[in-house]
Amino acid sequence: MHYSGDNLRYFALPLGGLGTGTLALAGNGALRQWQLHNLGNHEGHVPDSFFALRLSRVEPPLDEVRLLQGPPLEPSGTPLVTDDVVPAGERRLHEVLRPVGPTTVTATYPQARVDYDTDLPVEISLDVFNPLVPSDAAASSQPVVAFTFTLHNPGDIAVHGKLAAALQNSVGWDGVSPIDGVACSLYGGNTNRVRRTSDSTALVLENGSLPVDHPGAGQLVLATGSADALAHPQWSRPDEFVAFLNGPVTPASGASAAGTTWNGGLAVPFSLRPGESTQVRFLIAWHFPNRYVDFNQFGPHPEYGHSRFWLGNAYTVRTPDAVAAAESFLARWTELRSTTEEWTQAFESSSLPGEAGTRLAALAADVRSPTVFQTAQGDVLGFEGVLGASTVMWGGRYGGSCPLNCTHVWNYEQTLSRLFPALEQNMRDTEYDVMQAPEGYIPHRVRAPLYMRQLWDVVIGGPEEPALDGMLGTVLKTYREVRQGAGLEWLRHRWPSIVRLLDHIHGKWVRDGVLRGIQPSTHDIDLCGVNSFMGTLWLAALRAAEEMALLLGEDSKAYRALFETGSTAYDELLFTGEYYRQILDPDETRDFQWGDGCLADQLIGQWWAHQLDLGYVLPEEHVRTALRNVVRHNLRTGFQDFDHPYRVFADGDDTGLLMCTWPHGGRPDIPTRYCDEVWTGSEYQVAAHCLYEGLTDEGMSILHGLWARYDGTRRNPFNPIECGDHYIRNAAGWSVLEALTGYHHNALTKTITFAPLPIARTKTGWTFPFTTNTGWGTATQTATTLTVACKSGHLDLQAIRVDGTVHPVDARVQPGEPLVIST
Repeated sequence: MHYSGDNLRYFALPLGGLGTGTLALAGNGALRQWQLHNLGNHEGHVPDSFFALRLSRVEPPLDEVRLLQGPPLEPSGTPLVTDDVVPAGERRLHEVLRPVGPTTVTATYPQARVDYDTDLPVEISLDVFNPLVPSDAAASSQPVVAFTFTLHNPGDIAVHGKLAAALQNSVGWDGVSPIDGVACSLYGGNTNRVRRTSDSTALVLENGSLPVDHPGAGQLVLATGSADALAHPQWSRPDEFVAFLNGPVTPASGASAAGTTWNGGLAVPFSLRPGESTQVRFLIAWHFPNRYVDFNQFGPHPEYGHSRFWLGNAYTVRTPDAVAAAESFLARWTELRSTTEEWTQAFESSSLPGEAGTRLAALAADVRSPTVFQTAQGDVLGFEGVLGASTVMWGGRYGGSCPLNCTHVWNYEQTLSRLFPALEQNMRDTEYDVMQAPEGYIPHRVRAPLYMRQLWDVVIGGPEEPALDGMLGTVLKTYREVRQGAGLEWLRHRWPSIVRLLDHIHGKWVRDGVLRGIQPSTHDIDLCGVNSFMGTLWLAALRAAEEMALLLGEDSKAYRALFETGSTAYDELLFTGEYYRQILDPDETRDFQWGDGCLADQLIGQWWAHQLDLGYVLPEEHVRTALRNVVRHNLRTGFQDFDHPYRVFADGDDTGLLMCTWPHGGRPDIPTRYCDEVWTGSEYQVAAHCLYEGLTDEGMSILHGLWARYDGTRRNPFNPIECGDHYIRNAAGWSVLEALTGYHHNALTKTITFAPLPIARTKTGWTFPFTTNTGWGTATQTATTLTVACKSGHLDLQAIRVDGTVHPVDARVQPGEPLVIST
C-alpha cells in the first residue's frame, strides 16, 4: 500500500513488540502516540524525540540542518478519531527545525518505508520495523523499534554531514501528564549516559531517584550501529541540539532538576562522493517493568485499602533492562529484519486479490497494540480496546477499554490464535482455571490480579450477567486450540470443565433443543426468545463438543442428538425464506430486541463452524440465502442523511455494514443496542462467511467498503475503532485470509488444506502465506507442482490437501528445504 497526500493525514503505523507498548510512525515521518509506559493513550506525546540531518557541501556552498519530517497535515475532524492530531510539541519543533519535505509512505505491517521529497542534493528514505515472527512469541515481543536511513548522492559533487536522532528521557512519566518541552511534574532526577562498544554507540536514559517499584521506573536506550557516532547526552532545547550538529558543545551535567528532564541525541557522520549511498541505523529500546492494576474493573468495587496490585510485564522478564534488549537486538538486527521482511513480502507477492494482502497483514497490529499485554507470570490479558475519543462519554480517554479478556468480544478474534497459538491457549487456561465458577458458568470478564475472587454471583457490566455467547465461544475456542496444537492431553485435562460448562448452559437455557429466556450477549444487553445469533453459536458448540468427545473416546451421542434437534427447531422457527429472524415468547416484552429485523451477525456460529470443519449447522441453502440478504439489506453506501443515535463509525460517502436493519418495517421503539452502528469486526466476520459460501461479490463488497473507510484519508489503516482504539473484534479479519485461500490447519492430523477461491488465483497458479503452531511458510502452486516453503520454525506435515486431492507426505519442512509435490 502506498500512501501520499491526504492518505497520510490519519496514517499512524504502531510499532513495538507484543505486550511491550508502542509508539507510532506518523504519515509525515514523525513519532507520535507514545504508549511505552504501561498505559494506552493515543494522544501521548514525548517532545523533542525526532530525526534530523545536517548536510554540507564545499562548492557551491551548502550547510543545512533539516528535520526529517514532512510538514504536518491539518486535522480534518473525523468523528471519534484522533489519529490526525498533530501534537503541540511537534508543531513547536517545526518552528526551530525546517521540515525536509513532503513524504510518501509504503507500508505492509510491521514495516514501512518513508521517502522524502526534498530540495536537498541527496535522496533520503527511512525504513522502519519491529520484529514479527509468527509462532515465535519471544522474538516478536521485543521492546524495540528499528530505523534505517538511506542517503544517496545522485549528483556529481561530494556532500558530507551528520544524521542524527534525539530522544527525551521520559523515565518517570505516567504516559498521560502533559509535557512542555522538558518540563513535567513527574520529571526530576533523570540522567543520560553514553555507552560505547566496538560496534555501537548508545545513550542510556535513566532515573536513579525513583524507587524500584515506582510505576514509571525503567530505562530507555537510543542506540546506533556505529562506534564513531557523536553523542550529546544532556540538553534541554532543540536549538541546543542544532548547535551540537554544527560543532562541538559542552553537555549539561548531573541529574535533572525537579520537574524537568534531559533530552539526549546521537549523530553519525557521513561523506558521500558522487553516486555513493550509505545507511545509518538507529534503535529505540525500552524497559518499564511495573505494570499495575491501575484501571477500573467491572463488578462491585472491592475494598483493597491502599494496596497496589503489581502485574509486571513478560517482556521485562526476558531481559534485565533496555541495554540488554538493545544489545540483543543489535546482534540479531540483520536476521530479524530478514525474517520480518519475508513475512511482509509473502503478503505483498501473494495472489490475494487487490489490496487484500497488505490489508490482512495489518491485522497483526490489533494483537500487538496496547490492547493486549502479558504479565510477568506469563498470563495473556487483553482489553477490548484502548480508551480514546470513542469512549469519553463513559469510560474516559486513557487506559484500556473494558477489562479484561472479554469472552464475547474475543469470540470474534482469530489473529492471535493463528500467529501465536500458545498465547491464545493461555487465555483458555485462564477461563477454566480462574474464571469458571463452581456452578460451571464462566463470567465474561476476568479480574486482575488473577488470584482475586472472580466475578461470580455479582453484576458484571456489559452485560450485567455472564454472557452466554462468551461461554459458547469458550467451547469453540477450546476446540480451535486443540486443532492449533494444544494437543489431546491438554484437551483431556480440560474436558471435565467443558462438560460442566455445557451442562450449566443446557440446564439454564435449553428447552426443546433451543436456547430460551434471558441470554446476555456482546450487544451489552439481554437477548430473549429464540434467535440465530445465539442459536448458531450453540449449534456449533455442540458440534465442537461432539468432535472433542470423539477424540477422547467419550460418549458423544447426547451432543449429536441435541444438535440435530436444535438445528431443525431453529430453522423451522426462524427462517423466513429470506433470513433468520428473532421470535419472542408471549410473556417476553423486553427492550433491545430485533424481532423481524435482519441482524448482520445472525449466522456467526456458522462462520465458526466453517473455520473448524464442523459442517453446516443449518440448511446450506438457507444459510446462503440469509447471507445474501444480510448484505442486500444491511450494506449501506452513503450516510449523509443517516441518524446516528450513539457512535459514528461510518459517515458521509462511506460504505458500511449496519448491525441490524428492518427491511420490511417493524423496528421496535427500543431496538437492539448498536443496531445503527458499523463494526469492522462484524464486517470481517460476515465477509469471511460470504467467501466461505462462495458469495464472492457480496464478501468483497463488504471488504472494499471497510478498507475504503480506513484508507488514511479519514481513518487510520492500522487502528480499527469501536469501543476504543485498536478494538480487538476487528481481529476477526484473519478468517478472511483463510476463506480466500481455503486454508485449514489441523495439528492433530498434521494436515494443511488449500482450496483458493477463483479471485485468489492467477492464470499461472497461486501463492499464499500460512501459519501453523510450529512455524509459518508459503505455498505456491503452478500447473505441475506445489511447493511448500518454511520461512521460520518448522512445519510437521503428514498430508496436504489441495482442491480436494490429498497428497500424503511425511515431512518436517525446515527453512531452506522446500517440499515440492507433483500435482
